[in-house]
Amino acid sequence: MAKVTRALISVSNKDGILDFARGLSKLGIEILSTGGTAKMLRDAGVTVKDVSEFTGFPEMLDGRVKTLHPKVHGGILGRRNNPEHVKQMRQHGIEPIDLVVVNLYPFEQTVAKAGCTLEEAIENIDIGGPTMLRSAAKNYNDVAVVCSPRDYGRVLEELRKNGEVSAKTRFELCRTVFLHTARYDGAISAWLDSQVPADEKTRFPNILTLQFEKVQNLRYGENPHQQGAFYREFGRKEPSIAHAKQLQGKEMSFNNFLDANSALELAKEYDGTTAVIVKHNNPCGVATAANLAEAYRKARDCDPVSAFGGVIAFNRMVDLETARELTATFVEAVAAPEFAPEALEELKKKKDVRLLDIGPSVRGTPEGMDLKKVVGGLVYQDRDLGRIADVRTLRVATKRTPTDDEYEALAFAWKVCKHVKSNAIVFTARDRTVGIGAGQMSRLDSVKIAKIKAQSPLTGTVLASDAFFPFRDGLDEAAGAGATAVIQPGGSLKDDEVISAADEHGIAMIMTGMRHFRH
Repeated sequence: MAKVTRALISVSNKDGILDFARGLSKLGIEILSTGGTAKMLRDAGVTVKDVSEFTGFPEMLDGRVKTLHPKVHGGILGRRNNPEHVKQMRQHGIEPIDLVVVNLYPFEQTVAKAGCTLEEAIENIDIGGPTMLRSAAKNYNDVAVVCSPRDYGRVLEELRKNGEVSAKTRFELCRTVFLHTARYDGAISAWLDSQVPADEKTRFPNILTLQFEKVQNLRYGENPHQQGAFYREFGRKEPSIAHAKQLQGKEMSFNNFLDANSALELAKEYDGTTAVIVKHNNPCGVATAANLAEAYRKARDCDPVSAFGGVIAFNRMVDLETARELTATFVEAVAAPEFAPEALEELKKKKDVRLLDIGPSVRGTPEGMDLKKVVGGLVYQDRDLGRIADVRTLRVATKRTPTDDEYEALAFAWKVCKHVKSNAIVFTARDRTVGIGAGQMSRLDSVKIAKIKAQSPLTGTVLASDAFFPFRDGLDEAAGAGATAVIQPGGSLKDDEVISAADEHGIAMIMTGMRHFRH
């Protein structure tokens, strides 16, 4: 790259641009600019040449055409080491542009405003900016291109030292540009797709474009021999772990993110004050109570061994009493809608515990889709947002109808079961889990494991199963443990046999017609 002698500056985000332009001007670099950027720089005393003067062609069509001109793009794209390019540039009076500083119309901010119209959105689709960025990035061997204010400092420093931008930096800036323009085009495409009427919308497009921004590198991935990073999806507003603010503690790990997400999404299921403890992406204790500390104590007592070193989520602000319970044992992370100041002081005693502030509430409109990676592709689906508003409306398959207490317990159990790895079996009381059997290849084995994990008698509990019982053996095992009512989807070829077994044991059984497999 030859010495930088001419820069073109045209920015919507003007953060830091004045100091950057002044620095360029002091180095004797000629500055070309357009519209509001030119006015701002000129008003601040920076010498600027309008692009229209440089091209000999005025801005037109309400500013839609400013820089789309051969003198601009020829000056950017011309290869300085190609004699034929140099000859043609001289023949047509095209002067080289060595530095392009451009950021784009604020499309995402525009469409985020309430009441944004299609016309407003369209007018905030930048054409000239991406074109200049792509031209400069393509010719990065001869041109430096800057699209982020974060890069002004290092570019100016290299220019001061060397009069040019290093090849390494130019290549990094080139890559940044193509990431930036890809994201910009993706945001436009996604918003335009959102404007299509529901009855015309393609739920699963032929080309799936997903955009995430890197939030942080992780110490490692799921295991120490794997590298990892955490990315956040653009444009989502739902309260979530992805948007939580970490208040203290060690950096979040790969597994912390997974467990915290599982815990919070389960806590969201409940209206009452609820505590959830997750270990290895499965709940090991869930409880509701009149106050948060009591809910946490009940959840912890469901399986105290598994709760040790667990990840916890609450659906209420953490108060001092709850904080004292948390500092009484070892926990990895706590997610909640805010922490009281005195609770934070108490939790400082455990400075390594990761505290995640979700914001003022866990309530919000569920957004987005669910995906899982497979080698060479992914599977893409709706999130499992299936809920049962009132279990009393479900079909009673047995001779006996659940009691009021059983209905309450069945509603509690079904919410937990949805968040347990399949095959999932959950024994609960009205306000807490008692035994959880997760992730077994056999539903019968899940029932047996749930019995083993129970820390208190199962007599009088209810049972939730995430999918149907293929045989009566699981139901017999549950009855032997003391369960008095069951909630399950139904749909097995052996449903009649399972229902008969329930009747034999005096168990009340209701059918959801909804399965909650979780893999």
